[in-house]
Amino acid sequence: MSDARVNVMKLLAARAARTHRKAWAAVFAALTLTSLLLGAFGLALSSAGLGHARVERYAAADLVVSGDQNTRYTAKPWGSEPETATAGLTERVRVPRAALKTVREVPGVLAAVADEVFTVGVGDDGGDAATGRPWEAARLGSYALRDGTAPERSSEVVVGEGTARVGDRIALRVAGATATYRVTGVPQGPRAAAYFTSTEAQRLAGRPGSVAAIGVTADPGTSTATLYARVRQALDKAGHRSVGHRADGDGARLRVLTGDGRGDAEFLAAAPARAGMLALLGSVTATVVLIALLVVASTVVQALQQRSRELGLLRAVGATPRQLRSAVGREVGRVAAAAALTGAVAAVPAFLGLRALLDARGALPPGLELPLPTWLLPTPSVTAGLTLLIARAAALIACARTAKVRPSEALRESAPGKGRRITGLVLLFIGASSAGTATLQNGQAAAAAAGAAAVVLVIGCALLGPWIAEGAMRVLGAPLRRFGGAGGHLAAANCTASARRLGAALTPIILVTAFIAVQLSAGATMTHAAGDQARDAARADYAVTASGGLPAGTLERIRRSPGVQAATAITHSTVVLARRETGSPRLDRLPVLGVTPEGLAKTLDPGVREGDIDELRPGTVALGRDQARSLDAGPGSTVTVRFGDGVESRLRVVATYDRELALGPLLFAQSELLRHTSSPTANRILVAATGTTSRALRDAAPGARVTADPPPERLEPEDQALGEVVTVAALGAVGGFTVIAVLSTLTLITIGRRPELCLLRLAGAGRRQLRHMLRLEAAATALTGLVVGAAVAALPLLAFSLAMAHSLPHLAAGQAALIVTVVAATTAAGTVIPARRVLRGRHPLRFSA
Repeated sequence: MSDARVNVMKLLAARAARTHRKAWAAVFAALTLTSLLLGAFGLALSSAGLGHARVERYAAADLVVSGDQNTRYTAKPWGSEPETATAGLTERVRVPRAALKTVREVPGVLAAVADEVFTVGVGDDGGDAATGRPWEAARLGSYALRDGTAPERSSEVVVGEGTARVGDRIALRVAGATATYRVTGVPQGPRAAAYFTSTEAQRLAGRPGSVAAIGVTADPGTSTATLYARVRQALDKAGHRSVGHRADGDGARLRVLTGDGRGDAEFLAAAPARAGMLALLGSVTATVVLIALLVVASTVVQALQQRSRELGLLRAVGATPRQLRSAVGREVGRVAAAAALTGAVAAVPAFLGLRALLDARGALPPGLELPLPTWLLPTPSVTAGLTLLIARAAALIACARTAKVRPSEALRESAPGKGRRITGLVLLFIGASSAGTATLQNGQAAAAAAGAAAVVLVIGCALLGPWIAEGAMRVLGAPLRRFGGAGGHLAAANCTASARRLGAALTPIILVTAFIAVQLSAGATMTHAAGDQARDAARADYAVTASGGLPAGTLERIRRSPGVQAATAITHSTVVLARRETGSPRLDRLPVLGVTPEGLAKTLDPGVREGDIDELRPGTVALGRDQARSLDAGPGSTVTVRFGDGVESRLRVVATYDRELALGPLLFAQSELLRHTSSPTANRILVAATGTTSRALRDAAPGARVTADPPPERLEPEDQALGEVVTVAALGAVGGFTVIAVLSTLTLITIGRRPELCLLRLAGAGRRQLRHMLRLEAAATALTGLVVGAAVAALPLLAFSLAMAHSLPHLAAGQAALIVTVVAATTAAGTVIPARRVLRGRHPLRFSA
């Protein structure tokens, strides 16, 4: 293209951008929101990528030797190289005590300290929980004494500030046993801490032959990198591995942690939560990009639609398709550059707001640090470039038809083609088929199929918009004419004659209704169904709990108490299931319960379907109905699981049950699950009793808390709070996009109808009649979009609910009312407000330009 033609295209783009400022205002708003959201989520992804567990207890250690807190599964997908999936473990993986000697013999090691970590109940009732450790390990965190001396005897302890004073005697409960210790000192550091002698801490931890971790400090003059290499080599040469039998291919060699990685040995839930956060944010960001492309393309199409004759005239006078695309691209580029910069500037405050919301809701696990270094702040400038690409792609989509047709046809407005109708019908069929497939699946596969169905159905409805509008007017036309008076006749005639225009307005309404309804209802359905199952399972009249564990024999004493019908000890943990999905390896971490099976139906009824839950013993497991179907297992089958500490075990299935949304997909014998938890003692017992009193239970469990009518037992996904916060942010983003799209589409349509409204004024229509007509048109548009959007959402939601919750979809009345209100208000604003200029004056001809 010659320089002269390039200059002409630049001139056309500059003049058009100035002349059609109102048309480009909506595009500017949509692109600004796109840049803001992409920048904010880009910062969140980058911060999560740099995230790590906070280093506290090992801040003064150069190295930390810990067990392998990851488990792995390798499989070969169809026709490709082997792949390995990795999942974090939430229970502590221990280090063999023999490794301590190996580390101490490494040249350059100044000191190697064995650390233990266990829960301590403080006080006679064990009400307050603290972390128990050997005093020798306190130096790994530079925790010096504020007052007093270090413990030297097994009956002495150092406790956090505010717990007790030096010289006091304090009752501490560990592993269910209560003992009295004399306080010899108060240290710096966390208040909820208790430090014992090394021998006493080893005894209280109850894990002979292993330690929680080994803190290592280097000799002066030995660098951390050099010491790391020596310790790594020594451990590998000695053949030390993490405690516990692992699956084949899961080597589980000991980890040597340095720098920020040292925090992984302290806060075990931080690394798995970070991985889940990255996956969730990546999914949401991809959704934002897709919806941004749809919405921006829609607003650009509407902006160019008002100028279709102008663009057609350019083609008619000889502009080539390339020149037209160049002019439109430059015009959009001018708007996009300013919008992307504006959104990028606002992205940092938006990210800080998201982070504050996560903190306020407690959505992040303890100890997870999400840093935001200054060199990360330019990230929104990168996402601003992505915004420009989205704008460019939207411009190419918008002017595709005008650029391709022959100049003689460019001035004519073409009717929707047969190919568009066929494509839309095919997409509807595919979406309905995907929803039907979801009913035959479970778990993530069902959720993915339902989500795909919703997206495909929305795209199909967008293509079929003119025909949907035409069909809606056939239904609504008669009521409008009968009950709407003259304005109703005008509204029905206008909507019927302008089906294509109405179809363009329906698309964003259908999108916002369907997408937000699916997102809100899917979570609400699962929460509602889980709550119902938890209430149905609850049978207990009392709950007996104690920090630091219940004393040995408590369960038997409670069962012998007067009036007690049944008592069940409860333990919470997680397990990992390895499976293949389309040939690729996959690891799912699931929350589970360990229970004592005797009289379980009287305290916590899982709703047994097959088998006998009373046969639940070590070496066995009970499966939820959907989990059993997923694993193709039933009573008598065997399944392989990996416990929370990574140990693999093959278990025989003894029963299947219904209430897995509340009680988890697997039930274990409590005695077996306890062996694989960080705290190997029970701290909660559910009691079903008639006529007994809480005093009798306190006598049976000295120092424990007794709660009457305890809340229902219910397991929640570990990332539920995080998912709720990010989902709210995503819904707000989608809501903002679609409000902009609805408002801009209807505003541009109404502005384009000003000559038509002026003509109606000249023909004798009164201002009140025209206002009534516009209100009825807005109501018909909103009602059609809401009904079609609800139908689009209902199909995948029904499939998802039946597959996952075995119930009908649930959506809170307040949330449904909010969707209706936003759509109605936005539709009314986009239809009525832009027409006020025409309806105000006495002489409509002066407004026809």
